[in-house]
Amino acid sequence: MNPDQYTVVINGKPQGPYNLAELKELNISANTFIRKPGMDDYKEAHAMPELRELLGFSYQKTAPQYFAAFDQRLLASVIDHFIIFGFYTVIILTSYIFIEGKDQRIMAFLVPFPSIFIVKLIYGSIAEASKSQATIGKKLLNIKVTDTEGSRVSFGISLVRNFSKILSVVPVFFGYLYSFLNKKNQCWHDIAANTLVIKDRLI
Repeated sequence: MNPDQYTVVINGKPQGPYNLAELKELNISANTFIRKPGMDDYKEAHAMPELRELLGFSYQKTAPQYFAAFDQRLLASVIDHFIIFGFYTVIILTSYIFIEGKDQRIMAFLVPFPSIFIVKLIYGSIAEASKSQATIGKKLLNIKVTDTEGSRVSFGISLVRNFSKILSVVPVFFGYLYSFLNKKNQCWHDIAANTLVIKDRLI
């Protein structure tokens, strides 16, 4: 199929295909949904560079509309903690080469245990402020952290978000359960940092 052929949603129905010259003759607005071969889904006209150039539209930032559900976020967190705990276990077991005695080995395992949560805090803050906007767990679930407009957050905001998870844990994890009452599925730490956890649009 010709890659320069476009399908246009007109009055709620897909019509076409049209080439670029024909598109110019149609009454297309910046928010008209258009699709061309190779695209998984329709996009608004302003989101396609060649149509912005052809029709004189400017790019409009669209706020996220698809938010990660609680179960997705929980599973992503479990995966992240499992990976970090795996590294922790390997390090501790390696240290047993130099530690003798059952009691000493138990202490060697338990005393540094809180470091898992510190590592998660630092790792999560760096990963969610990175280009991918996600930890390994979130990547596997196709979800990511953004600001309220869908843009990448700074490291400072990401650090505030992850540190504020204590607000969601106390009391009795209500801050996490609050996501069921929030239309954007935000937990208390998301609200504190003014962030969202979004997912890919379902095609």
